[in-house]
Amino acid sequence: MAEVRNKQVVLKNYVVGFPKESDMDIVEGTITLKIPEGSSDVLLKNLYLSCDPYMRFLMAKNTYVGFGNYTLNSPLAGNGVSQVVESGHPDYKEGDLVWGFTNWEEYSLLSSAQIRFKIEHTDVPLSYYTGILGMPGMTAYAGFFELGSPKKGEKVFVSAASGAVGQLVGQFAKLNGCYVVGSAGSKEKVDLLKNKLGFDEAFNYKEEPDLNAALKRYFPEGIDIYFENVGGKTLDAVLPNMRLHGRIPVCGMISQYNLTQSEGVTNLAHLIFKRIKMEGFIVTDFYHLYPKFLEFVVPLIREGKVVYVEDIVEGLENGPAAMVGLFTGRNVGKQVISVVCE
Repeated sequence: MAEVRNKQVVLKNYVVGFPKESDMDIVEGTITLKIPEGSSDVLLKNLYLSCDPYMRFLMAKNTYVGFGNYTLNSPLAGNGVSQVVESGHPDYKEGDLVWGFTNWEEYSLLSSAQIRFKIEHTDVPLSYYTGILGMPGMTAYAGFFELGSPKKGEKVFVSAASGAVGQLVGQFAKLNGCYVVGSAGSKEKVDLLKNKLGFDEAFNYKEEPDLNAALKRYFPEGIDIYFENVGGKTLDAVLPNMRLHGRIPVCGMISQYNLTQSEGVTNLAHLIFKRIKMEGFIVTDFYHLYPKFLEFVVPLIREGKVVYVEDIVEGLENGPAAMVGLFTGRNVGKQVISVVCE
């Protein structure tokens, strides 16, 4: 019965304001590579971990996001790709590749309920199951198609457009015959949107002193669908530029996550005048569509009709810096941690 080291990223301090690397700690414990007798749990070797903005909520002391906050001196947790070491559950066997909700550590002993899906398509990078074939991909698909209800020729605006979700929303919109503009926070990301991801236009919001004027420049006839990832001043500028019967799927509000006092939005009356549908959503409500989503997106990946940009850091010890970097714009594309250095 082998006992091996188990490096972990644990929460050292509850986060107030922007997260700091010092709010997390790297600790090294041990784990026995054997599940308890009679248990239906699954022992996993973690391969890739997803670094996502929503995790910031779980690092605070009391924040309601629909599930529990992290506990001090315990590992962070999020979506990840893992390989089954040993299983007490009939659906999983040694060697299976899976993705689901796992801990930020080398090995995790988890309830089988934390596994989302077994990985069947292995002709694409395994890391994709933290992104395009995992939670962010499903988020883009469900938010855009189920809530956005796009029609060919419509005008689509995506904020945080080079991120894990935004880059896919833009590409799905183009495949659906829409005109697409994205905003991002650097020249490098704007170039990526226009030259690699196929957006019609993109702009650096940091270089736009008047977001309302910028949106009028790119959308002289108004916006049909705004895929909301940012909130705050961006949302306030978008609302007057929406068209009648526009739709706003609300995926995230990253500009607000680290503020002690959220910014107000003053233009909400446009929701009434323009009969706009604005709806928040959580991706877990749509996982029943995952098989349908795979049928849609896997051929597009294989044919090169959809591309996915990842920012992979190697080693759990670089996890805290990767998490902090999400909120400073350091990453370009989906932030992934490779637990087993390649």
